[in-house]
Amino acid sequence: MSERAERTTDTAEPPLDSATEAFLAHRNLLFTVAYEMLGSAADAEDVLQETWLRWVGVDPGTVREERAYLVRIVTRQALDRLRALGRRKESYVGPWLPEPLLTAPDVAEDVELADSVSMAMLVVLETLQPIERAVFVLREVFDLDYDEIAEAVDKTPVAVRQIAHRARAHVAARRPRGIASPAETRAALQAFQRAVETGDLQSLLDILAPDVVALSDGGGIRHALLRPVVGVGKVARLLAVGWWKRDAERSVELVQVNGGPGLLVRVNGELDGVLAVRVDDGYVTGLYHVRNPEKLSRVDRQTAVSR
Repeated sequence: MSERAERTTDTAEPPLDSATEAFLAHRNLLFTVAYEMLGSAADAEDVLQETWLRWVGVDPGTVREERAYLVRIVTRQALDRLRALGRRKESYVGPWLPEPLLTAPDVAEDVELADSVSMAMLVVLETLQPIERAVFVLREVFDLDYDEIAEAVDKTPVAVRQIAHRARAHVAARRPRGIASPAETRAALQAFQRAVETGDLQSLLDILAPDVVALSDGGGIRHALLRPVVGVGKVARLLAVGWWKRDAERSVELVQVNGGPGLLVRVNGELDGVLAVRVDDGYVTGLYHVRNPEKLSRVDRQTAVSR
């Protein structure tokens, strides 16, 4: 064997075992399930690690369908984590918002996926009980049948149907109004960006919906709103004079946040926060401003999500 061939053989990557291949094939899906249940990428990654440890200990001969089996494991782990998070959120300072993700442009093209990971939808999902949230996500987003969901959440199929009906009605009463076209979204976001950069009150009044809602999350570390601000006049004044540091060098960058439009906000060159923007019918209807630095680790790179 030649020296070159020997070097090639020595440095070749060993083949993956079947358990690893299966896990990696479904990893983005599993992350998305966990993230939609938890609203936290850091906790979703922990759940994936726990899922992996349980998966490698499973006898392959007992697995009929790898995807369903992995979803079952990740759901159970996420439910345990979600209950623990609920106790943690009780002592959280100010409103709790999901951890924002930078997503690829093609996520926005999958309308249902983009809606399911949007900040607006994740805020609505926070109002569900843990078991309701799990059932809603698995049924409405990932289209699992009731028997599969029943195995994942340790309920009967009949009980799962009832939970799904209750969760669906709850979300329908609170979910955003609709989904804007890409052209509407781009136009509204560009107008909003210009208004924010200039602090022009009239331009803000023109682009914000009458019932626009603004929320912010500083986690007790950064200054943030302690309660939602509702209504075009209040939100416009907040953006024009109260939310941004006018005495600092500030810049905003258009990005895709959780499958929708958003802005990265930098002050004196340092990342200050992420502003996810909800657009309906050509107007900005929701603003979700995350300043808690513990929730900004994912905005330096894109995160893959999938169904």
